Order: sequence, then structure tokens, then C-alpha cells
Amino acid sequence: MNCIAMFSKFRSVAARAFPIFAALLPALLAIALFVIPASVTAQSFSGVLTWHNDNGRTGQNLAETVLTPVNVNSAQFGKAFSFPVEGQVYAQPLYAPNVTIAGKGKHNVIYIATEHDSVYAFDADGLSQSPLWHVTFIDPPTITTMPCTSDMQPECDVTILDPEHGITATPVIDAAAGTIFVVAKTVESGVYMEKLHALDITTGAERTGSPIKIEATAPGYPTVKFSGLTGVSRAALLLLNHTVYIGYASNDDDRGWLIGYDAATLKQTRVFCVTPTGQLGGIWGGGAGPGVDSAGNIYFMTGNGSFDVNTGGASYGMSMVKLAVNGSGFTVSDYFTPYNEMELTRKDMDFASGGLVVLPDQPGAYPHEVTGGFKTGQVFMVNRDNMGKFNSTTNDVVQTILPDKCGFWSSPAYWNGHIYLAGGGSTLFLFDLKTGHYVVPPASRASELYDYPGATPSISANGNSDAIVWTIENLAGNPKDNPPAVLHAYDATNVGRELYNSNQVITRDQAGDAIKFTVPTIANGRVYIGTQTEVDVYGLLN
Repeated sequence: MNCIAMFSKFRSVAARAFPIFAALLPALLAIALFVIPASVTAQSFSGVLTWHNDNGRTGQNLAETVLTPVNVNSAQFGKAFSFPVEGQVYAQPLYAPNVTIAGKGKHNVIYIATEHDSVYAFDADGLSQSPLWHVTFIDPPTITTMPCTSDMQPECDVTILDPEHGITATPVIDAAAGTIFVVAKTVESGVYMEKLHALDITTGAERTGSPIKIEATAPGYPTVKFSGLTGVSRAALLLLNHTVYIGYASNDDDRGWLIGYDAATLKQTRVFCVTPTGQLGGIWGGGAGPGVDSAGNIYFMTGNGSFDVNTGGASYGMSMVKLAVNGSGFTVSDYFTPYNEMELTRKDMDFASGGLVVLPDQPGAYPHEVTGGFKTGQVFMVNRDNMGKFNSTTNDVVQTILPDKCGFWSSPAYWNGHIYLAGGGSTLFLFDLKTGHYVVPPASRASELYDYPGATPSISANGNSDAIVWTIENLAGNPKDNPPAVLHAYDATNVGRELYNSNQVITRDQAGDAIKFTVPTIANGRVYIGTQTEVDVYGLLN
């Protein structure tokens, strides 16, 4: 089946259920032997405090000493327990070790944010199914989540967020300050609002000055203002130099924004509007957060929208943008825009459909690079020191590859000189890097096919050894119709070797129903995945 057919016709739930029969006998044995694992003591691991593990958005946890390619298999590894929650879990679960919870002692904690405008703190080792704390930002009937129904279009996309929109963007944790930052959409007495909350990670209590209503005006364009109705915070939050950055897109004709707030005071510090002289240009990236280089420059990709900076305007639709932080503002220090940006916008081929990775320094002529793919299926390797700007006849980038004729609604991952990619309607690819270039053809590829929207891989490794690639397979259309998510694990040195998937012993390991753009969190011997009604936790079984 080709990519177009993949996007228009999803596999049936019945097809998903087929592994039940093949797995019946081992499942019965596994159930008989199943024991919930004991607590795993956290080692020298700072946690998963931001989307895809770090501000480079590499997706790698290099301090995983429990899970290895030897013990991750259906006989030794499986679903240990689940945390039921109210609302769908689009945001990546975040993990902080050794947190002293008020009145409850020290815990490894998993933080979960949901579309029902709830934030939960659970014991990450499953010592209790009850939350350590739970806060909600709604108070019906006066304060509710944003309903996502067919009559809400275009303000709410029911194929993504049915039946409600609350917290979509992955929060971020300031471990030093003990604060988790969360953006929530609410409807308050009929007024649509976006608010930034700063919560104490030990109690869930609001910090002084929290929450704050998100409002913004484009610098130099006083009539161009942010809309709390149409603005959608889907891109993960970024914490950089004591500032929290929030990226915005829209389901209507509003513009893309990046808005910064002081992490201590929640005072707005700087604003960037993607298209102040035009429309659209959202920052969303399938839930990916903006990336950062070692000099503190911020990188993100923008979607369909106006582009006129090459003719003296100020709009950066369909572009990869590099922002320098200057005092109380931003400066666009460089950018890259495809030569056919007008055609891409006309065909709804968002450059921002996927996220990017700011790579560690590479050998060769281009030591500083950033890479990412988008809806055309192309993946660009861009020189961060000279991004290429706009050329009307060609793309001035280091390299362009087309792994498959399928698009990307996901982000790459990086580990030890390798890049991992999984597009919609395609498979998981492992590419070697050599002198800052993708080595083509790929070193290996998985046999499993990932329907739309593909998958964003995450890596667990003990430094440069024992690496595993983790993905969540989500057959994601309208959430009401989605089958269970499937967790996959692959050998990171050869993704053609699958180590485990949660359909192998389906009666024991089946996850909750799938939703789009979810990313697994791997920490301290366990894997956490968000679903429509719960967070499922996988680990060693004894």
C-alpha cells in the first residue's frame, strides 16, 4: 500500500487484534509468572525534565543502566502497571528522581499532564496507584476545558483533540527551583484563555504570581495580537537561561508565536511573531519543542504561511528559523526557506509538521548542524553557521535525503553518530553520520510499518553501550476510533532487530488506546507511554 493510501485508510482494529491468537499460549504462561517489579533505586540520573530529554531534542537518555538489549524481551520485560488519569495524554510524561513530597517522603516521580486540564504526580515505581498530588485548572460550569466538537471548527480540530482541549504541550521542569511549568487552555465564563502555570513539584501548589494569562503583541506591529481562542500550544515548552518559552500555532488563520516568560516572576520578557506581515506560520512540529545550541540560539520550523523576508518583509512562514536572544527581544540571526515555499504552502505541505534535532558537533567542514524532516518526506541537514536563507532556484543546505516517499509528522533522534527516523506510512530508519552527512542508503531499517503519523524515537543507553530505540506505534485518526498503542523496542545498532513489542503478549502488555504524537519516556528501568485514559508503565518483570 502506498503512502497516500496509508494516510486515507487506516488499518482496522480487527487486524490489530490478530496477534492475540498467536500470543495466547505464551500470554497464559506470562500471566502465571507475572509479578509487579519492586522499586528501582534511582542512580546518578537527573531525570527527563523536558521533551525528548534535552534542549538539543536528541531524545537520548545516556544514564539507563537497567534496560539492555539482553533483557528487553517478552519473557523478561512487559507491562508492569498503569496510572489511570482524566483526559488524554498528549504531553510526554516527565520524570524527576528523589523528590521529597510534602508529608509523603522521597519518591521518584512521574508527572503527567492531560487534556482535561489536570496535572498528576505519581510514584514512578508504582508503589501506589494513587497520585502523590493532583491539581486541576477547571471548575465547572464556570471554568472548563475547550470543547472540541464538530461545530467548533475551525477553532478546534476534532480529528486531533476530540472531545476537549486542555493541556497539549509537554511541560518543562526547572529542577533547581523545584517548579514545573504548564500551559493550559480554559474557557472561563465564555472567554477562551491560555494560561501559564508554575507549580511546586512537591505539592502541585501554584507559585507566587501563577498563573498568568498569555497575551502578546508583535514587536513593531501594535495591531497584531495573540488570540487565546485560536492559539494552540502544541509545541513542547522550552526552559533556557531562566526563561520559559512557549510556541504557538493555530487551527484557524492566526499566526505562529514564540513567547518568553521569566521563570521566577512569570513576567513576559520577549515575543517573536512568525508572520506579523502575513498569516499562519505556526510552530507545532508534531509536539516537538524548539531546539537550542551551545551558544543559546533557539531553532524551530514554521508551517504554511506568508514568507516575505527576502523582499523586505518580516514574515518567516515555511522556514527553519534561528533566533538569538538579545536583552528583552529576539533577533533572527539566520534562517532557511525551501526554494518552492510558495508551492509547499499552497499544497499544505508544512515545514513544521515534524521537529528538529540540534546535533552535537560533527567532524568535517560543517561542525554545527541541525536536521529535521517534513511532509514531503525530505530530510534536510542544515549548516547552523550558514543556514542558506532563501534561493529561488535551489536549497542551499548541506544535504537533502528522501528516505521514503512518505512525510514526517515526527522528530529524529540521535545517539552515538546515528540518526533515527520514522515517517508516516514508512518504517524506522537508522542512518550513520559521516563528516556531518547522512550515509545513504541507511545502515538498517525495521520491518514494521508505521502508519500516519509515524513515530518519534527515543533512545536509552548506558553511555555508548546497551542502546535501545523505543517507539510508540499510533494508528491515529479521530481519537474515538483509535486502537491500542503499541510500544516497540529495537537494537540501536541494527533496527532490523526488534527486541520487543507490546503485541507479543497482548493479554498482559496491551496499552491504552492511541493518540497522535506521543513520545515514550525511558527512566530508571521503566518506559512510560501516554494514551487516551492512562499512562502505561513497562519494565522488567522480576
